[in-house]
Amino acid sequence: MLSNIPIDSIPFSTTLLVRDTCLCLHVQRAARALARRFDMAMKPIGLTNGQFSLMMALNRPQPATMGQVANVLAMDRTTLTAALKVLERRGLVNTESDPKDRRGKLLKLTDDGMTMLSAALPIWKRVHAEIDAELGDGGSEGLRKTLVTVK
Repeated sequence: MLSNIPIDSIPFSTTLLVRDTCLCLHVQRAARALARRFDMAMKPIGLTNGQFSLMMALNRPQPATMGQVANVLAMDRTTLTAALKVLERRGLVNTESDPKDRRGKLLKLTDDGMTMLSAALPIWKRVHAEIDAELGDGGSEGLRKTLVTVK
């Protein structure tokens, strides 16, 4: 039971060790910093980085299923549904019943959604190029390769 553990049993040096070495913490901090950077860049056109990623995941020849998009974005269906509702209300995404499985949904960008995604892409490219330059030769590619291995 947790109530038997003395509250002063973890020295502050352990807190500093976790702060300085925890991979999860460092990845989360970096992710938040990158998200803020892309959010600020996309703000003038009214998108967040998460909305851009979601819309880009829908940019495909055939409508996507919820499962396909959730898998690409490593997102649970509840979170995906909430994010889709915002884009649907804005007329950027259309959700329809899957004719092969009435329980399923098919997701597709609308014409307005494609126009918005087209406006966002040059912003994404610019910010990405800035970050790539800051990371130096092979930095961004090496980082991507490393992050992909984390499961």
